[in-house]
Amino acid sequence: MRFNQSIGSRYLLILAHLGALLTVSFWATSFLSTKVLMEKGGFTPVEMYVYRFAVAYILLLCLTFRHIKSRNWKDEFTLFISGICAGSLYFITENYALRLTTAGNVSLLASISPLFTTFLMALVFRQKIQTGVLIGSGVAIAGVVCIILSNGASLEFRPQGDLLAIAAALCWAIYTIAVRRVIPLYTSLFITRKLFFYGVITAVPLLLIQHEPYHLHLLFDFSQPEYILNFLFLVMMCSVCAYLIWNEAMKKLGSVTANNYLYLQPPITMVAGYFFLGEKILLLGYIGCALVIGGLIVSDKWKGSIWFRKK
Repeated sequence: MRFNQSIGSRYLLILAHLGALLTVSFWATSFLSTKVLMEKGGFTPVEMYVYRFAVAYILLLCLTFRHIKSRNWKDEFTLFISGICAGSLYFITENYALRLTTAGNVSLLASISPLFTTFLMALVFRQKIQTGVLIGSGVAIAGVVCIILSNGASLEFRPQGDLLAIAAALCWAIYTIAVRRVIPLYTSLFITRKLFFYGVITAVPLLLIQHEPYHLHLLFDFSQPEYILNFLFLVMMCSVCAYLIWNEAMKKLGSVTANNYLYLQPPITMVAGYFFLGEKILLLGYIGCALVIGGLIVSDKWKGSIWFRKK
Protein backbone atom coordinates (compact mmCIF):
# COMPACT_ATOMS: atom_id res chain seq x y z
CA MET A 1 0.00 0.00 0.00
CA ARG A 2 2.77 2.43 0.92
CA PHE A 3 4.57 1.56 -2.31
CA ASN A 4 1.47 2.40 -4.35
CA GLN A 5 1.02 5.66 -2.45
CA SER A 6 4.64 6.56 -3.13
CA ILE A 7 4.20 5.89 -6.86
CA GLY A 8 1.01 7.97 -6.86
CA SER A 9 2.69 10.89 -5.09
CA ARG A 10 5.61 10.80 -7.49
CA TYR A 11 3.21 10.72 -10.45
CA LEU A 12 1.36 13.78 -9.11
CA LEU A 13 4.68 15.57 -8.58
CA ILE A 14 5.68 14.92 -12.20
CA LEU A 15 2.29 16.20 -13.34
CA ALA A 16 2.79 19.35 -11.25
CA HIS A 17 6.16 20.02 -12.93
CA LEU A 18 4.62 19.47 -16.36
CA GLY A 19 1.71 21.74 -15.40
CA ALA A 20 4.05 24.53 -14.34
CA LEU A 21 5.98 24.15 -17.61
CA LEU A 22 2.76 24.19 -19.64
CA THR A 23 1.50 27.29 -17.81
CA VAL A 24 4.73 29.20 -18.38
CA SER A 25 4.57 28.17 -22.05
CA PHE A 26 1.09 29.69 -22.34
CA TRP A 27 2.20 32.91 -20.64
CA ALA A 28 5.35 33.12 -22.76
CA THR A 29 3.42 32.78 -26.03
CA SER A 30 0.72 35.18 -24.83
CA PHE A 31 3.08 38.04 -25.73
CA LEU A 32 2.66 37.12 -29.40
CA SER A 33 -1.15 37.29 -29.28
CA THR A 34 -1.05 40.48 -27.24
CA LYS A 35 1.31 41.99 -29.80
CA VAL A 36 -1.17 41.27 -32.60
CA LEU A 37 -4.07 42.86 -30.73
CA MET A 38 -2.16 45.91 -29.52
CA GLU A 39 -0.08 46.69 -32.60
CA LYS A 40 -2.55 45.74 -35.33
CA GLY A 41 -5.86 46.24 -33.55
CA GLY A 42 -4.86 49.28 -31.48
CA PHE A 43 -6.05 47.86 -28.15
CA THR A 44 -4.65 49.75 -25.16
CA PRO A 45 -2.90 47.89 -22.30
CA VAL A 46 -5.83 48.51 -19.94
CA GLU A 47 -8.34 47.33 -22.55
CA MET A 48 -6.36 44.15 -23.10
CA TYR A 49 -6.36 43.36 -19.41
CA VAL A 50 -10.01 44.20 -18.64
CA TYR A 51 -11.57 42.49 -21.69
CA ARG A 52 -9.43 39.38 -21.34
CA PHE A 53 -9.98 38.77 -17.64
CA ALA A 54 -13.62 39.90 -17.57
CA VAL A 55 -14.51 37.20 -20.10
CA ALA A 56 -12.37 34.68 -18.20
CA TYR A 57 -14.20 35.59 -14.98
CA ILE A 58 -17.63 35.06 -16.57
CA LEU A 59 -16.57 31.63 -17.82
CA LEU A 60 -15.34 30.60 -14.37
CA LEU A 61 -18.46 32.03 -12.74
CA CYS A 62 -20.56 29.65 -14.83
CA LEU A 63 -18.60 26.75 -13.34
CA THR A 64 -18.62 27.93 -9.70
CA PHE A 65 -21.76 30.05 -9.37
CA ARG A 66 -22.98 28.09 -6.32
CA HIS A 67 -19.99 29.14 -4.24
CA ILE A 68 -19.72 32.94 -4.31
CA LYS A 69 -18.34 33.97 -0.92
CA SER A 70 -15.31 32.79 0.97
CA ARG A 71 -15.59 31.46 4.54
CA ASN A 72 -14.64 34.67 6.35
CA TRP A 73 -13.52 38.25 5.79
CA LYS A 74 -9.85 37.35 6.36
CA ASP A 75 -9.87 34.89 3.47
CA GLU A 76 -11.77 37.40 1.33
CA PHE A 77 -9.18 40.10 2.06
CA THR A 78 -6.38 37.68 1.21
CA LEU A 79 -8.06 36.94 -2.14
CA PHE A 80 -8.52 40.67 -2.73
CA ILE A 81 -4.79 41.32 -2.21
CA SER A 82 -3.93 38.34 -4.39
CA GLY A 83 -6.29 39.54 -7.12
CA ILE A 84 -4.90 43.05 -7.43
CA CYS A 85 -1.27 41.88 -7.10
CA ALA A 86 -1.58 39.14 -9.73
CA GLY A 87 -4.01 41.12 -11.82
CA SER A 88 -4.58 44.84 -12.24
CA LEU A 89 -1.54 46.07 -10.30
CA TYR A 90 0.87 43.62 -11.93
CA PHE A 91 -0.28 44.09 -15.52
CA ILE A 92 -0.75 47.85 -15.33
CA THR A 93 2.63 48.57 -13.70
CA GLU A 94 4.33 46.33 -16.26
CA ASN A 95 2.52 47.90 -19.21
CA TYR A 96 3.25 51.45 -18.09
CA ALA A 97 6.85 50.49 -17.43
CA LEU A 98 7.10 49.64 -21.14
CA ARG A 99 6.25 53.27 -21.90
CA LEU A 100 9.00 54.66 -19.66
CA THR A 101 11.87 52.22 -20.18
CA THR A 102 13.09 49.71 -22.73
CA ALA A 103 11.43 46.34 -23.35
CA GLY A 104 14.75 44.72 -22.44
CA ASN A 105 14.74 46.37 -19.02
CA VAL A 106 11.16 45.27 -18.35
CA SER A 107 11.85 41.68 -19.43
CA LEU A 108 14.92 41.46 -17.23
CA LEU A 109 13.49 43.16 -14.14
CA ALA A 110 10.19 41.24 -14.35
CA SER A 111 12.18 37.99 -14.38
CA ILE A 112 13.52 38.59 -10.87
CA SER A 113 10.12 37.81 -9.39
CA PRO A 114 11.24 34.30 -8.29
CA LEU A 115 14.08 35.90 -6.29
CA PHE A 116 11.61 38.22 -4.55
CA THR A 117 9.44 35.19 -3.81
CA THR A 118 12.37 33.29 -2.30
CA PHE A 119 13.35 36.12 0.04
CA LEU A 120 9.77 36.94 1.03
CA MET A 121 9.11 33.29 1.85
CA ALA A 122 12.19 33.27 4.06
CA LEU A 123 11.25 36.50 5.85
CA VAL A 124 7.53 35.87 6.27
CA PHE A 125 7.50 32.14 6.98
CA ARG A 126 11.07 31.72 8.26
CA GLN A 127 11.71 29.10 5.60
CA LYS A 128 15.02 27.82 4.29
CA ILE A 129 16.98 29.54 1.55
CA GLN A 130 19.60 27.28 0.02
CA THR A 131 22.65 28.61 -1.76
CA GLY A 132 21.74 26.46 -4.76
CA VAL A 133 18.57 28.49 -5.25
CA LEU A 134 20.47 31.78 -5.17
CA ILE A 135 23.24 30.58 -7.49
CA GLY A 136 20.75 28.96 -9.85
CA SER A 137 18.69 32.16 -9.94
CA GLY A 138 21.80 34.18 -10.76
CA VAL A 139 22.68 31.83 -13.62
CA ALA A 140 19.11 31.95 -14.94
CA ILE A 141 19.03 35.77 -14.83
CA ALA A 142 22.33 35.85 -16.75
CA GLY A 143 20.61 33.68 -19.35
CA VAL A 144 17.69 36.11 -19.53
CA VAL A 145 20.16 38.96 -20.16
CA CYS A 146 21.71 36.99 -23.05
CA ILE A 147 18.28 36.35 -24.60
CA ILE A 148 17.29 40.01 -24.32
CA LEU A 149 20.53 41.19 -25.92
CA SER A 150 20.25 38.56 -28.67
CA ASN A 151 16.90 40.10 -29.66
CA GLY A 152 18.51 43.49 -30.11
CA ALA A 153 16.81 44.99 -27.04
CA SER A 154 18.83 47.44 -25.02
CA LEU A 155 19.52 47.61 -21.31
CA GLU A 156 19.65 51.20 -20.08
CA PHE A 157 19.16 52.98 -16.77
CA ARG A 158 15.75 54.70 -16.76
CA PRO A 159 14.69 55.07 -13.11
CA GLN A 160 10.94 55.64 -13.45
CA GLY A 161 10.25 52.76 -15.81
CA ASP A 162 12.75 50.47 -14.09
CA LEU A 163 11.12 51.03 -10.71
CA LEU A 164 7.70 50.22 -12.18
CA ALA A 165 9.08 47.00 -13.67
CA ILE A 166 10.56 46.04 -10.29
CA ALA A 167 7.21 46.88 -8.68
CA ALA A 168 5.50 44.49 -11.11
CA ALA A 169 7.89 41.69 -10.15
CA LEU A 170 7.30 42.44 -6.47
CA CYS A 171 3.52 42.38 -7.01
CA TRP A 172 3.73 38.87 -8.43
CA ALA A 173 5.86 37.74 -5.49
CA ILE A 174 3.35 39.21 -3.01
CA TYR A 175 0.53 37.39 -4.81
CA THR A 176 2.50 34.14 -4.48
CA ILE A 177 2.94 34.67 -0.75
CA ALA A 178 -0.66 35.80 -0.13
CA VAL A 179 -2.42 33.09 -2.11
CA ARG A 180 -0.33 30.42 -0.39
CA ARG A 181 -2.50 30.74 2.73
CA VAL A 182 -5.82 30.08 0.96
CA ILE A 183 -4.68 27.45 -1.57
CA PRO A 184 -5.27 24.55 0.87
CA LEU A 185 -8.70 25.93 1.87
CA TYR A 186 -10.43 26.40 -1.49
CA THR A 187 -10.52 24.86 -4.95
CA SER A 188 -8.38 26.32 -7.71
CA LEU A 189 -11.58 27.21 -9.60
CA PHE A 190 -12.82 29.35 -6.71
CA ILE A 191 -9.46 31.03 -6.07
CA THR A 192 -8.86 31.80 -9.75
CA ARG A 193 -12.34 33.23 -10.18
CA LYS A 194 -11.81 35.51 -7.17
CA LEU A 195 -8.43 36.66 -8.52
CA PHE A 196 -10.01 37.64 -11.83
CA PHE A 197 -12.94 39.41 -10.14
CA TYR A 198 -10.83 41.67 -7.93
CA GLY A 199 -8.33 42.27 -10.70
CA VAL A 200 -11.02 43.42 -13.13
CA ILE A 201 -13.04 45.65 -10.78
CA THR A 202 -9.89 47.51 -9.72
CA ALA A 203 -8.88 48.06 -13.36
CA VAL A 204 -12.29 49.15 -14.71
CA PRO A 205 -11.91 52.77 -13.44
CA LEU A 206 -8.74 53.12 -15.51
CA LEU A 207 -10.58 51.81 -18.56
CA LEU A 208 -13.39 54.32 -18.08
CA ILE A 209 -11.03 57.31 -17.95
CA GLN A 210 -8.76 56.33 -20.84
CA HIS A 211 -8.56 58.95 -23.60
CA GLU A 212 -8.04 56.53 -26.47
CA PRO A 213 -11.10 55.13 -28.32
CA TYR A 214 -12.34 51.69 -27.35
CA HIS A 215 -11.71 48.71 -29.64
CA LEU A 216 -14.15 46.13 -28.27
CA HIS A 217 -16.05 46.06 -31.57
CA LEU A 218 -13.06 44.46 -33.31
CA LEU A 219 -13.66 41.27 -31.34
CA PHE A 220 -17.02 40.93 -33.11
CA ASP A 221 -15.66 41.69 -36.58
CA PHE A 222 -15.61 38.21 -38.11
CA SER A 223 -14.14 39.58 -41.34
CA GLN A 224 -10.87 39.84 -39.36
CA PRO A 225 -10.72 36.52 -37.48
CA GLU A 226 -7.16 37.03 -36.24
CA TYR A 227 -8.43 39.37 -33.51
CA ILE A 228 -11.04 37.02 -32.02
CA LEU A 229 -8.77 33.97 -32.37
CA ASN A 230 -5.89 35.63 -30.54
CA PHE A 231 -8.28 36.99 -27.93
CA LEU A 232 -9.80 33.55 -27.32
CA PHE A 233 -6.33 32.07 -26.94
CA LEU A 234 -5.53 34.69 -24.30
CA VAL A 235 -8.80 34.06 -22.46
CA MET A 236 -9.03 30.26 -22.60
CA MET A 237 -5.41 29.12 -22.50
CA CYS A 238 -3.42 32.01 -20.97
CA SER A 239 -6.01 33.04 -18.38
CA VAL A 240 -8.49 30.31 -17.45
CA CYS A 241 -6.39 27.19 -17.98
CA ALA A 242 -3.03 28.75 -17.06
CA TYR A 243 -4.10 30.19 -13.70
CA LEU A 244 -6.01 27.04 -12.74
CA ILE A 245 -3.02 24.82 -13.52
CA TRP A 246 -0.60 27.26 -11.86
CA ASN A 247 -2.48 27.27 -8.55
CA GLU A 248 -2.59 23.46 -8.59
CA ALA A 249 1.13 23.33 -9.38
CA MET A 250 1.90 25.59 -6.41
CA LYS A 251 -0.02 23.20 -4.15
CA LYS A 252 2.24 20.32 -5.13
CA LEU A 253 5.60 22.03 -5.77
CA GLY A 254 5.57 24.91 -3.33
CA SER A 255 5.77 28.60 -4.17
CA VAL A 256 9.54 28.85 -4.69
CA THR A 257 9.91 25.82 -6.97
CA ALA A 258 6.88 26.75 -9.05
CA ASN A 259 8.00 30.37 -9.48
CA ASN A 260 11.45 29.28 -10.68
CA TYR A 261 9.73 28.09 -13.86
CA LEU A 262 9.05 31.75 -14.69
CA TYR A 263 12.69 32.02 -15.77
CA LEU A 264 11.71 29.91 -18.80
CA GLN A 265 9.39 32.59 -20.19
CA PRO A 266 12.04 34.52 -22.19
CA PRO A 267 13.51 31.44 -23.93
CA ILE A 268 10.05 30.06 -24.74
CA THR A 269 8.98 33.43 -26.13
CA MET A 270 12.15 33.48 -28.23
CA VAL A 271 11.48 30.02 -29.67
CA ALA A 272 7.81 30.85 -30.31
CA GLY A 273 8.86 34.04 -32.09
CA TYR A 274 11.16 31.98 -34.32
CA PHE A 275 8.38 29.58 -35.39
CA PHE A 276 5.42 31.96 -35.58
CA LEU A 277 6.95 35.34 -36.44
CA GLY A 278 10.11 34.25 -38.25
CA GLU A 279 12.40 35.98 -35.75
CA LYS A 280 16.01 34.77 -35.90
CA ILE A 281 17.77 33.14 -32.97
CA LEU A 282 21.41 34.17 -32.63
CA LEU A 283 24.22 32.32 -30.85
CA LEU A 284 23.72 34.53 -27.79
CA GLY A 285 20.13 33.34 -27.65
CA TYR A 286 21.20 29.68 -27.55
CA ILE A 287 23.68 30.50 -24.78
CA GLY A 288 20.90 32.24 -22.86
CA CYS A 289 18.61 29.20 -23.16
CA ALA A 290 21.38 26.94 -21.88
CA LEU A 291 22.03 29.24 -18.90
CA VAL A 292 18.34 29.45 -17.98
CA ILE A 293 17.89 25.68 -18.07
CA GLY A 294 21.18 25.20 -16.22
CA GLY A 295 20.10 27.66 -13.56
CA LEU A 296 16.84 25.78 -13.01
CA ILE A 297 18.72 22.50 -12.64
CA VAL A 298 21.12 24.04 -10.13
CA SER A 299 18.22 25.53 -8.13
CA ASP A 300 16.47 22.17 -7.97
CA LYS A 301 19.42 19.81 -7.41
CA TRP A 302 22.04 21.72 -5.44
CA LYS A 303 21.26 21.41 -1.75
CA GLY A 304 23.84 23.76 -0.26
CA SER A 305 24.09 25.57 3.04
CA ILE A 306 21.06 27.28 4.57
CA TRP A 307 20.83 31.03 5.09
CA PHE A 308 17.63 31.14 7.12
CA ARG A 309 16.48 28.41 9.49
CA LYS A 310 12.91 27.78 10.44
CA LYS A 311 12.33 28.23 14.15
